[in-house]
Amino acid sequence: MLQDPLFIIVALAVVAVAAILLYGIGGFAVGSDGKKANKVMQLRIIAQLVAVILILGFVWLKRGG
Repeated sequence: MLQDPLFIIVALAVVAVAAILLYGIGGFAVGSDGKKANKVMQLRIIAQLVAVILILGFVWLKRGG
């Protein structure tokens, strides 16, 4: 499975979502600007959407599409 390029893209998307989430939580912890925190969380939602679409596409292709 690690040789499958789509799996690697899906894994990178999931890691990106986790990184954005941790960055946003870190911003809340130090009390950063509310507008910046809102933009980071909007970016996380978009990244999650992309990750979910990629995961669904990966599963669909692996089941025989």
